[in-house]
Amino acid sequence: MPYDPTRHHRRSIRLKGYDYTQPGAYFVTLVTHERMPLFGEIVNGEMRLNDIGRVAERCWLDIPSHFPHVALDAFVIMPNHVHGILWIVESPPETPEMPEMVGAKNFSPLPPPSSAERPRGTSKTIGSIVRGVKIGVTQWVRQNTDVHTVWQRNYYEHIIRHERALNAIRRYILENPLRWHLDRENPACTGPDPLAQAIWAMFREDDADHPNRGDL
Repeated sequence: MPYDPTRHHRRSIRLKGYDYTQPGAYFVTLVTHERMPLFGEIVNGEMRLNDIGRVAERCWLDIPSHFPHVALDAFVIMPNHVHGILWIVESPPETPEMPEMVGAKNFSPLPPPSSAERPRGTSKTIGSIVRGVKIGVTQWVRQNTDVHTVWQRNYYEHIIRHERALNAIRRYILENPLRWHLDRENPACTGPDPLAQAIWAMFREDDADHPNRGDL
């Protein structure tokens, strides 16, 4: 189908003017194409990764190897999406005993965005990190399976501005397999998730304080 600007125009969901290379914590979600359960299944409240899911997990864990300024926090591979907290740090972190908690002790709210702020280099942005994960998984999948399209276009992110949100998001990520029946990405979802609703409410409060937001 030829490109039709009236049908294919996509509003950017990134925050205009925000420097996505600046230190801070980001809640990131990547969703599979058409929400297909490519990464495994939930059994008795636990995520059982298949081969593609293990590749997705490995690509996520490899992020600091390719982006030394990034540290990993809590993350989870679900049947059809990935949730994770990424920290952009001032300098490459030392090898921690618990890499999923890197940055927590030094957490502070991010400053409000400024129209004068611009990314210092595309290789250090959240977008480039996400693209790296997507490319790594897609290459393996295309070489080893009949699946061609792995990911939904774009991704979702939210700047984590305070410790209350950080702790709630960590809990949501770690409990996601237990709450799969309430997950909005689950085609068989049985109802809304109160924890997710509380997090979205916090996001809306943040958006009210920073009205230029457009990601979630």
